This record gives sequence, structure tokens and C-alpha cells, in this order.
Amino acid sequence: MELKKHVRDILDFPIPGILFRDITTVLKEPDTLKAAVDEMAALLDGVEFDAVLGPESRGFIFGMPLAYNLGKGFVPVRKLGKLPGETVQKKYDLEYGSAVIEIHKDAVTKGKRFVLIDDLLATGGTAKATVELVEEMGGVVVASVFFIELEDLKGREILSGDVRSLLKY
Repeated sequence: MELKKHVRDILDFPIPGILFRDITTVLKEPDTLKAAVDEMAALLDGVEFDAVLGPESRGFIFGMPLAYNLGKGFVPVRKLGKLPGETVQKKYDLEYGSAVIEIHKDAVTKGKRFVLIDDLLATGGTAKATVELVEEMGGVVVASVFFIELEDLKGREILSGDVRSLLKY
């Protein structure tokens, strides 16, 4: 399926001068949602891993169905204060300030292999922080897969390892 034609462009969102790639138009139709999840799963053919990492919040959208379809576990990567158990945190810089992500302390064990799944690779800050946090906890991120990659923002360049994307702009 030609998924790119189902992504809606919204000019000047969230601020003037930004062209926002809206995936809600992909998600609302059963056929396009299924194609997106299936095609992202195909990007993982041959990759051995134990669980999916899904950064809040749109990493949940693609991460959960991929984990389910592939028979893997799912580990949510949340914003500060959203997880109820004991967590490990990582502060990182954004274009407009900083943020903190956290993962349950018991979600990552030494040597456990993960793939990171998210909707968008832009500057790569959240993905990089997620990978670093998992590695600091003793886990291994064997691949990062994105529904959309904004190539001009060069997020791929700050990520180590295997980076794959379904749609490139």
C-alpha cells in the first residue's frame, strides 16, 4: 500500500513555519493502519529481540500492535511521573528545553534485547535518550524503527546501531 499518500500535511503546526506530518489519517482507516503495522513488522524480519520499547505517546500506537503481532513484550517509555512503580530516569535536551523519560526498573535486565518503535524520527533526541537509558540499565537496543523519518533533521546521525524507517521525507 502507498502509505505516504495517507499521511496528511498540516502547515504551521505546532508553530508557524513547521510542516507537520499527521499520521492520524493513517490510523483512522483499518486497511492503512494494518498496512502500517505490517510493513513496520516486515522491517524487523531477521532481527532477534525480546521486547519492544515504545516512547510516549505515539510509540505506543505502533509499538503495542507490533509487540502483540510478533509475540514480544512491550515496555512503555514514559514522561516523568507517569509510571507507578520504581523507575530509572534520564534527562535529555529538546529543541525548546529539556525533558525526562523513565522506564520501570524491572523492565530491563542485563542482556535483554529490545527494538525501539516510534512514529517519527526528527532530531533523534528522545530515541537517543531511550537507547542510552536502556543501555545504562544493562539492556541492548538492537534496532530502532520509525514510521516516518524527517531526513533533513538528521536524527539518524545521533543514533548508534541499526536505524530503519518506513517513510522518508
